[in-house]
Amino acid sequence: MNLRRNQAAFTLIELLITIAIIAILAALLLPALARARDKTRAVQCAANLRQWGLAGRMYADDFSDFLPRRGQGVQTLALITRPDDWFNALPPYFTQPPFMQLVEEGQPPAAGDHSVFICPDATDPGGAYFLCYGQNMNLSPWNLPMATKFSAVLQPSLVVALGESPGPYASTYPSTQAYSIVARHVRRINLLFLTGQVQAFPGSHVGCDEGDPGRPDVRWLTGTPSDAQAGNY
Repeated sequence: MNLRRNQAAFTLIELLITIAIIAILAALLLPALARARDKTRAVQCAANLRQWGLAGRMYADDFSDFLPRRGQGVQTLALITRPDDWFNALPPYFTQPPFMQLVEEGQPPAAGDHSVFICPDATDPGGAYFLCYGQNMNLSPWNLPMATKFSAVLQPSLVVALGESPGPYASTYPSTQAYSIVARHVRRINLLFLTGQVQAFPGSHVGCDEGDPGRPDVRWLTGTPSDAQAGNY
């Protein structure tokens, strides 16, 4: 009876081998799970941007081809009550309240929210307000008397409309300054183009934290009078 019991039990060596095998399998699986999680978050971010793109196209159709305003530029976001700014003008097109209404109701978008305002990989660096997407700083700025018309933009399929940004700003641009576009997804960034398509690029290709490298496939200049200010960004 004792012999049968001893034969059925694990020896210490067998137990250690089993634990080692489990540890090896976990070490192999965890990176794959992390990559899958990162990809899922990047895909959700791209889906958010596509919604903004559809809303932007509908807005232009409703407002005689004019695009929404960019919001404040190099300054951190403080003025949120202008209805023409993109973060207020576009949400009603996907049945969401404007940003200013969310703030008034005590429900501003926050990191971790399941919201079209929020990239799943975004963290809040602090500031009065949090917007992890920003409109191209050179597109429809308030220092021009009229908003930019979609039809006035040269090669709109190559011009960035919105990009991932650090949080406290409504506008973004490739720059060495704090408002620069951000490559959140394993050093890659999602960009929405004016014609509605979303593409992911390496941060180094589009100038994250460096400045506009002038790529032919990713343009921040619009071919409109706003280009005269681009050197200040």
